[in-house]
Amino acid sequence: MNNPHFANSWFDHAVLEPTPDIPEDSDELTRMWQGFMSARLTLGLVLVLLQTVLFATGTSQNRWLVAISTAYFAGTLAARLFIKPRPLGHTFNRVWGVVVGMDVLVFSILQLLQSGAVNYTPLFALPILLASVLGSLRLALGTAAWVTMLLLGNTLWTYLHVHADAAPYFVQAALSGVGYFVIALLGNQLASRLASEAQRAQRSQQATHIQRRVNALVIESLPDGVLVVDDRGSVRTANPAARQLLGSPHAMQASVFDLKDESGWRPLLDLTRMTIGTGQNHEEYVTIWHGDHVQRRVHARTRLATPHGVHTESLCVLFLQDQREMEARMRTEKLASMGRLSTAVAHEIRNPLAAIAQANALLEEDISDPRLRQLTTMVGQNTKRLAKIVDDILNIARVQPHEDPMGAAAVSLNACVHHICSEWCAQSASQHQLRMHLCEPDVVVRFDPEHLRRVLVNLLDNARRYASQQMGAIQVRTVTDDSLRATVDVWSDGAPLDPSIQRHLFEPFFSSESRSSGLGLYICRELCEGHRATISYQRSERTMGNTTTTGNEFAVTLQRPRSSENASLADLPTTPWQTSLY
Repeated sequence: MNNPHFANSWFDHAVLEPTPDIPEDSDELTRMWQGFMSARLTLGLVLVLLQTVLFATGTSQNRWLVAISTAYFAGTLAARLFIKPRPLGHTFNRVWGVVVGMDVLVFSILQLLQSGAVNYTPLFALPILLASVLGSLRLALGTAAWVTMLLLGNTLWTYLHVHADAAPYFVQAALSGVGYFVIALLGNQLASRLASEAQRAQRSQQATHIQRRVNALVIESLPDGVLVVDDRGSVRTANPAARQLLGSPHAMQASVFDLKDESGWRPLLDLTRMTIGTGQNHEEYVTIWHGDHVQRRVHARTRLATPHGVHTESLCVLFLQDQREMEARMRTEKLASMGRLSTAVAHEIRNPLAAIAQANALLEEDISDPRLRQLTTMVGQNTKRLAKIVDDILNIARVQPHEDPMGAAAVSLNACVHHICSEWCAQSASQHQLRMHLCEPDVVVRFDPEHLRRVLVNLLDNARRYASQQMGAIQVRTVTDDSLRATVDVWSDGAPLDPSIQRHLFEPFFSSESRSSGLGLYICRELCEGHRATISYQRSERTMGNTTTTGNEFAVTLQRPRSSENASLADLPTTPWQTSLY
C-alpha cells in the first residue's frame, strides 16, 4: 500500500523510525504550525515596536531597520493567515524558503545593520527550532550550518573593516554556532520522540477501537442473549438475541429500557439484584412471561462486570440461553447418533440383502407353482426396496460419492416441474392449494430427474405441513434469466420460522416436530450440492387472490447446460414418477 497512514499499522510490531513522517492533515502538525506562526507574528510585532522606539528616541538613526521590521511583521501575518500547514520536508524547499529562509534572511540583515549594544543573534534559534521540529534532522543541521556561516561571515566582515581584535567575536560566533547545532539536534530528537509517542498512542487507540467493534460484533451475533444491567435494573445494552428472548416490542425498539417495565421480566431483575448484592455469580432456570399465557424457559447465568467491594458502579452481565434450542440441540445430537448407527446397520445389511436377492432369483428359476412364484416376486420387490433404502442412507452419509453432475441428464424444467406437481397433487389431494407459475420459454437444466422429484416432493410436503387450506396457499414458480441458471421456488403462506430453527434448517436430524426425522431438507441440500445447485430459505411475498401475503419460500437454483440454447425440448426424456420416495 502506498498510503503513508498504513505504513505502520497497528498490526505491525516493527520499531518506529527515529524521524517519522507527520501526515499533512494531522492535528499535531496543525497545532505545531499555528504555534510557530503565532511566535513569529509576536516576534515581528516586538521588532516593529522595538525599532520604532529606538528610532523615536534617537538611539538608532537607521530607517531601514524600521522598514525591515515592518515588512517582516507583514510577511509573518500573511503567512499566518494564508499558508496552509505543511511539513518542511527533508531538504531545502519552497516551504522552507518562505518560512525559515525569510526568518534567517531578516535576522541576518538586522544583525548586519545593528548599532549599539543590540544583538539579534539569539533570534536565529526560532528558525532552527522550526526546521528541526517540522522538518528532518538533515534540514535542521543545514539551517544551523547556514546560520553559523552567516555569523562567521559577519564577524569576518567586521574584522576586515574595523581592524580590531576579532578573536572574541570569532569565539562568540563559534559558540553560537555550536549552540545552534545542539538546538537543532535536541529539537529534532524531541520532536521525533513526541511524534513516535503520538503514533504509538494513535495505533493503540485504533487497536482499542477495533477490538471494541469486534467485541460488539461478536456479542451481537451470539445465538445466546446478553444483557448488561445496572443495580437499578436498567438495561444498558442488549444484543438482538436477548431482545428476542424478552419478547416485548418495547425491548425490540428502545435502546435503553428497564427490567421493571414488564412484570414477566421480574425473575431476571431479582437475579440481577441478588448477584450485585451478594457479589457472587448465579446460575438459574427462569421463566419469562410474554403476555398472560405465553412463556419462555431460559437458562440464565450472571457475571459481575466490576469486583464486589470496589466503590464504583456495579454492572451485572446476564447470559440467556433458550431452553427450546438447548433441547433441540440435544435431540439433534441423539438423532445424529441414531443416524450414524443406521449407517453402520445399512453397511451390515447390504451383504445379507444381496445374498437374499440372489438366493430368491435362483429359487424362482426352479419354481413352477404360481402361488410360490407370487411369494418369490414379493420377496424380490421388497428386497429391491430395502436395497434402495440402504443406498439412500449411505448416500446421505456420503459413504458413496456423488456422481459427476455434468454427466446428469438434461431435462425440461417446466415439463418436469409440471409433471411432478401434478402427480403430487393427485397423491395428496391438494389440487386447490397448489398454483403453478411456469416461465416462458421453457429451459433445460442439468439435474437428475429422480433427484429433482425427491427435492420437489420434500419441499411440497414441507409446505403442505404448514400452509393454510386456502386456494393458492402453495405456489410453485420457475424463473430464468440470461445467465446459465434457472430457479424453482416453492412458496407457502405458513408462519415465519423461529430464528433458532432457521440456523439449523438444513442440518441432518434436526426438526421442530417430534414425528419428523429431520432428514427432508438435509436430503434436498445434499442432492442439490451433488448437482452444483443451491437451496435457500427466505420470507417473500406472493399474491393470493386479490391480497399480498408474506410466506416461506424455498428457492432451488439449478445449473443450465451451456449448449441449452441448441437443445431440442422434444428430444428430452420424460420425468419418471414413483408413488413413494423409494
